[in-house]
Amino acid sequence: MSRYRRKSPSIKTLGEALKELTGELGIDKKLYEYEAITRWEECVGKRIAEEAVPVRITKGVLVVRVRTSTWRNELTLQKKDIINKLNSTIGTSIVLDIRFQ
Repeated sequence: MSRYRRKSPSIKTLGEALKELTGELGIDKKLYEYEAITRWEECVGKRIAEEAVPVRITKGVLVVRVRTSTWRNELTLQKKDIINKLNSTIGTSIVLDIRFQ
């Protein structure tokens, strides 16, 4: 029998292992940004998603293309709530501002 006892490796869930890996690779921020764009409709609803389409997110600023100036004004008034809902849905504060175009 060996004198030395091996430490048992800690068991992680697949989700934990992936989160750790993406953090080590430095791509976790990009994944969260992508998630903000893909979950846009879920956060704002189908009607708004028909009028406003997220284009990109850069340095925490989500750029959203809006069909009309009326919708742009309405969404500007709702901006704070939309940011909070997106960040809450994603689970991190990745969206700092939204620019409607």
